[in-house]
Amino acid sequence: MFGSIGMPELIVIFIVVLLIFGPTKLPDLGKSLGEAIRGLKKAMNEPDKSNLEGSDSSEKSRESSNKSHSG
Repeated sequence: MFGSIGMPELIVIFIVVLLIFGPTKLPDLGKSLGEAIRGLKKAMNEPDKSNLEGSDSSEKSRESSNKSHSG
């Protein structure tokens, strides 16, 4: 799908983005896009233990709240 995008198409896309956002907002847009991609890559490369730790802590908080309500 994206294999057919060449240099002329990329230049047209860049010009349209420049017209829409303007030259002052373009660096901020690039920075936020880069941070989003970096965060996505980091989340994909992290092991699933963060998900397990999150579920363990939520279970512990549920157990402690159940104990406080029951007694």
